[in-house]
Formats: sequence, C-alpha cells, structure tokens
Amino acid sequence: MRVARLGLGIGWRAELALPISRRENLGFIEVVAECQDPRGPFPEALEELRARGVAAVVHGVELSLGGAEPVDLARVRRLSRLAERLSAPLVSEHAAFVRADGRESGHLLPLPRTREALLLLVENAKVARDELPVPLALENIATLFEWPRPEMDEATFLAEAAERADLLLLVDVSNLHANARNLGWDPIRFLERLPLERVAYAHVAGGVERGGLYHDTHAHAVPGEALELLEELASRCDLPGALLERDDRFPGDAEVQAELSAIALALARGAARRSSLHERRLARA
Repeated sequence: MRVARLGLGIGWRAELALPISRRENLGFIEVVAECQDPRGPFPEALEELRARGVAAVVHGVELSLGGAEPVDLARVRRLSRLAERLSAPLVSEHAAFVRADGRESGHLLPLPRTREALLLLVENAKVARDELPVPLALENIATLFEWPRPEMDEATFLAEAAERADLLLLVDVSNLHANARNLGWDPIRFLERLPLERVAYAHVAGGVERGGLYHDTHAHAVPGEALELLEELASRCDLPGALLERDDRFPGDAEVQAELSAIALALARGAARRSSLHERRLARA
C-alpha cells in the first residue's frame, strides 16, 4: 500500500483559518467528516488552501468501527463523497466504538482487547475500506480506563487489525502519551510493536492534568512528552506527515505557528536520528 507524502499539517477549523492560511510550508489539513456537508459548498478559506496545493485528509469520528453492530454504510458513503470531492489521499477513523443498541455515547470508547473484538473491528473495517475510494487509516484513541481481562496489548491489537484488514495506521502520539501516563504503559514498547511501514501520519495535541489524570483535551498546549514521542516515531520510520489538532480554546496566530514549528522540528530531529543510524549501519557493513 503506497502512503502519500503529507508533510506538516493542522486540523481544519474555521476559528483557525487565519493562522492556517499564513503557514507557508503547510502540507495538509484534516477535515472532520461530520463537520462538512459532502454535497454543499466548502468554506472559502478551505478552498483557497486546496488551490495552493494543500492536501485535505478526511477524518471520521462516528463510524464506530469497533462496535458490535454492522458498520453504517450511509456514514461510509458520506466519507467516500467527501474524499472524492476533496481529492483526499486517504480517510482516517478510530479503533473505537461510539454507539450500541441505538444509543450514541458522544465519545470515542475503547475496545476490549479480545480476539472477538478484534474480529469485529476487522470485519467492519474491511466493509468501510472496500466502500472508500482511497486507503483507510486506523487511529489509536486516548482512554481513562481499560476493559478487564485483555488478551493482548493495544499495539498488538492495532497491528493485527491493520494487517488483517489491510489498513494504514494513524499514530496519535498524544493519545499514546495520555494512555502511557494514566494506565502505566511503556510508550516505546508500543511503537516497537507497530508495523511502522503502515503508518500514514501522526496526530499531536495538547492536554491538561486534572485530579491526577492526564486528559487529552485538544484545547491546551502540546506537552513536551508528546513531541518527544513524535521524534521517536520519526526516528523509527520515514514518517509521511504529522498534524496538530486544536479543537477548543483556540489560540492566536503566534501560538499556533510556534506549535507547528515545534512539530516540524521534532520531525526533523527524528529524521536526522534515523539517517545517522542508517549511516552507522552502512559503515559497519
């Protein structure tokens, strides 16, 4: 599966239209599918970015790929229409469920990491993948709890889902940071177990600690630990892109540009480490 080169990105929000438009080296934006009418006009500022050659990735939040019910084909076709209209290189969604027995949670809920849940995720993801005109990438989510008696760790669960359903991966390093901090995971071991050749891009976002727990809010500054994980990921694979998510408490232009620059620097540092390691290996050969 060929992975598009994306570069530096940011999640599209009308509230951030001005700082987004001012970023000269922007490679892509991410459009939340449920926030856009696939048949209506797109915002003028978004169209101007596309005219500049900025790619647009379609990002879904309501497919409930990990749910016990069959995937809703109407929702998949909405994603498909948006992907076609935006000439999207790929579509991304979450390894999660958001509804059961007709009830909507309003949140991305974690999956029990069992063989049975894995098979359901793979089956739903294959249905969605086959309806889409472009590759589908699966994202890891942040959670404050785990289901009891897991049969595998999260990285193994995601890796098997990606391999069995032939999917790409969207690695959210901020979600990884949150889970590692709250649930006692080793984030480096998580990265070691992923099929890194399937990584399409990375998410980076901010959060805040409350009551001893770290909350992935998308409304606060990006922590240094998330940037360190991004650098680590970029040192292990030729990472096609990384994207800043900001969904609330929108900052001014200077703060947005500073966070984008920090992400670009982490990518560059990771790539330099990977190149240095490759050169040392060649020298020993």
